[in-house]
Amino acid sequence: MPAQHPTAPPVRDPAGFAVFYEQQFDAVLGFVTRRVDSPHLAADLTADIFVAALENAHTYDARRGAPVAWLYGISRNVISAHFRGCTRELHAVARITGRRLLDDEDISAIEGRIDAARAARRMAAAHAALSDPLREVLDLVVLDGLTTREAAQALGISSASARVRLHRARKALRTTGQTRTDSREAVLEATQ
Repeated sequence: MPAQHPTAPPVRDPAGFAVFYEQQFDAVLGFVTRRVDSPHLAADLTADIFVAALENAHTYDARRGAPVAWLYGISRNVISAHFRGCTRELHAVARITGRRLLDDEDISAIEGRIDAARAARRMAAAHAALSDPLREVLDLVVLDGLTTREAAQALGISSASARVRLHRARKALRTTGQTRTDSREAVLEATQ
């Protein structure tokens, strides 16, 4: 489960943002490695997420939830944009840039994280038959450990809508018998 950090992203303070980056890096990289299987792509997307967070630090509102929920919303958007294939040039530049910055030790560490998250990716693939809105809430709550309210914030929907979507997703998975999603503990058992 990603650590919840109380520090908000500082606006116009590069030194303060560096502290925020250090606090949130593991949570964001974990979010990414649960969704991709390439260490280079994971490194690129994680960097892109923090660039977007720095550029959008002024949009963070502590009243709407924890910084990690805000970052997961940004992460979701960055990853979705990547998979929609922004442009061929951007995709090629991102891959090349990431490969130049990674040494063998970095690649081994990210590959280790990807291997550790492989079971979680298999579980996510098992519920691929769910509609996107249901799957997004389920992922944020069950895989990423957000509360329903934080998931609602990350998705830009009401808490009531998030609860309904989560209930429907769990019901659909129970009905099809694809996986147990009754509790976070069941998911953690399955990923070990």
